[in-house]
Amino acid sequence: MVDLEQVAVEHAARAAESPHGRSSHLVLHDGVLRQTVIALTAGTSLDEHNAPAAASLQVLHGRVSLTIAGRLQELSAGQLHPVPQERHGLLAHVDSVVLLTAVTV
Repeated sequence: MVDLEQVAVEHAARAAESPHGRSSHLVLHDGVLRQTVIALTAGTSLDEHNAPAAASLQVLHGRVSLTIAGRLQELSAGQLHPVPQERHGLLAHVDSVVLLTAVTV
């Protein structure tokens, strides 16, 4: 069993110490299902990238925006949002931790 709060706190601390302002950890890999905790410091972003077959993003701590074709979809702690089937990125407005659930094929 994984304690998401413990993993979130640990990776938030690692992100704060990282020169890149981020840290991630694959917490579950079961066939095509992957769940990854991603911690980002305020102002840190993940550049646009292609979407997996299906995915969702749950904000565990903080406030982030999914960046999609120049638009921002803001999400706060406790919110869950599907990841769009188009190129997208992620921007942390404050120190944040998210849980990315993805199906890969």
